[in-house]
Amino acid sequence: MDRWLKTEMCAGPAPVAWAEPERAGAYPARLVRAAEDSKAEGGVATAELPLRSEIEDRYKWRLEDMYAVDALWEQDAQRLRQLLQELAAENGRLGESAEHLLRALRLQDQISELIGRLYAYARMRRDEDNTNAKYQALTDSAMKLYVEVQATRAFLEPEILSIPEERLQAFLSACEPLRQYRFLLEELLRQKPHVLSREQEEILAAFGEVTQAPSQIFTMFNNADTRFPKIRDEQGREVEVTHGRYIQFLESRNRDVRKAAFDAVYSTYAKHRNTLAAIYGSSVKKDVVYARLRRYESARQMALDADNVPVSVYDNLIAAVREALPSLHKYLALRKRVLGLDELHMYDLYTPIVGDVDWRMSYEEAVEVVLRAVAPLGEEYVQVAREGLTSGWVDVFENKGKTSGAYSWGTYGVHPYILLNYQGNLHDVFTLAHELGHAMHTYFSHKHQPVTYADYTIFVAEVASTCNEALLMHHLLQNTNDKKRRAYLINHQLEGVRGTLIRQTMFAEFEKLTHEQVEQGGALTPDWLCRTYYDLNRAYFSAVCHVDEDIQLEWARIPHFYNAFYVYKYATGISAATALAQKILTEGEPAVTRYLEFLKSGGSDYPIQLLRKAGVDMESPEPVRATLRQFDALVDELAALLEA
Repeated sequence: MDRWLKTEMCAGPAPVAWAEPERAGAYPARLVRAAEDSKAEGGVATAELPLRSEIEDRYKWRLEDMYAVDALWEQDAQRLRQLLQELAAENGRLGESAEHLLRALRLQDQISELIGRLYAYARMRRDEDNTNAKYQALTDSAMKLYVEVQATRAFLEPEILSIPEERLQAFLSACEPLRQYRFLLEELLRQKPHVLSREQEEILAAFGEVTQAPSQIFTMFNNADTRFPKIRDEQGREVEVTHGRYIQFLESRNRDVRKAAFDAVYSTYAKHRNTLAAIYGSSVKKDVVYARLRRYESARQMALDADNVPVSVYDNLIAAVREALPSLHKYLALRKRVLGLDELHMYDLYTPIVGDVDWRMSYEEAVEVVLRAVAPLGEEYVQVAREGLTSGWVDVFENKGKTSGAYSWGTYGVHPYILLNYQGNLHDVFTLAHELGHAMHTYFSHKHQPVTYADYTIFVAEVASTCNEALLMHHLLQNTNDKKRRAYLINHQLEGVRGTLIRQTMFAEFEKLTHEQVEQGGALTPDWLCRTYYDLNRAYFSAVCHVDEDIQLEWARIPHFYNAFYVYKYATGISAATALAQKILTEGEPAVTRYLEFLKSGGSDYPIQLLRKAGVDMESPEPVRATLRQFDALVDELAALLEA
């Protein structure tokens, strides 16, 4: 069950913050100019991505803060193996005394911290350039170590659960240092029906590396091997389509560019639909098998139970969004009218509908704007954020082989990190605010919690990131009197809700359907996956939008589908964040104090309870409905601004 290994190594960096499409990538403008100069001198302007070595050091994260040289990684790997031997020596002795139990738990904490750092370093080095064979190998070594850890510690949970509960309580009463682990032990007892015997847990642990194959294969296929065709950009140049540039093209004012990028991406995935269906199908089957082995009713229940979140939260989310689809359709109809289109297509959904607003910022400008936006959270928050954004936390620009999208990742004892692919548009400024929210959550949790509770669940992670986005939106709206810029911002906010709440809920529906298909004995064939995904898009969009046939392949390019039942947390996260941001801005210090306590709490309580203490109840559908009501009102405000 790996309650003490919270680094999400199986599914990639954690917490991750992909958006849809994946948050924009970037390349320094100076390198584009270099390509243009090449054309002027008789060369071919392809605007290809730079090599890693061509990016200035000040725009790279400082992974040396984890390990100054790779040799130190090897030393920690050896230290980890020694700690594993010491932990193995406690096998069979946990029930003898409180001292033996305490020693095992403390060893587990040390092991968790070490494996987290070892894996994070290797994986982030690989993410800098997925074609780098050295760090492909180091990541493989880190995963092998992770499997060793799983196998060695497999005895812990079954053995603790074999201790009579009254004896366990006596240990806690007699041994004060052991009381630090009270919540962890109570959580373990809650999950007792789903923990297997020691031998069975060891077998599952031994298969850990094998069961991550679908995710790893998809990552290498998508980031290292996939190449999209070149298209003509707005200036008529031949430009390579990449994951990072895709959003840039979809935001283009030129409809031909938008359609060309859309066709380039999905024609590429169409060529591999059978392979991708097999990869994703294997991932779903793995989820279903694990759920059955652990005696859950479904893979969805297993995923939600890890956070002690009732399945009703998931169902309430889907129901609330389905009820509010008329508001989405009203927004799409406005988009169609403003763009002057006879027919709205799927590739028309991302371009800003407010004309003549080209709002771009350098990375340095974006940092200053974001820091001013989060000023309501207090001086300490701003001071730490400024230091991080300007001194080694952030990997800013896209380069050849770099992992697409954006994420934040932290490892205990070292400052958090942020991966970006910064392009300089407003979308990227919001991405920066989003990832900073994750990073600051990590910073405060790690500072105020022992390693046992330092890592928070993904359910609450998206609250911190999206709250920052809400504060940024408020700041920008408060500081512009320009009618078109205001309309542009409202358009962006609507897109945020559409992409993060409505669309991620559609993704969540898709995951629910794919897992139910396997659980009921069905097969995830390419035709079934494409038809199911296409039907969902029709249900959500066809009232106003022409649902292009190619969109049926979008499931094949969503990385988070390999971390099952993750994306619904974006939807619940934006709903909780909207409520909390409103409280911060209207109530002031009391709300800020509650919010900062939430950030400092890490995983010391269940996420639903942590949010209640911060001021929002996510077991109720009301936060989701309130966000959707705000969405509806913003559609009306945007219509008034654009059609007055």
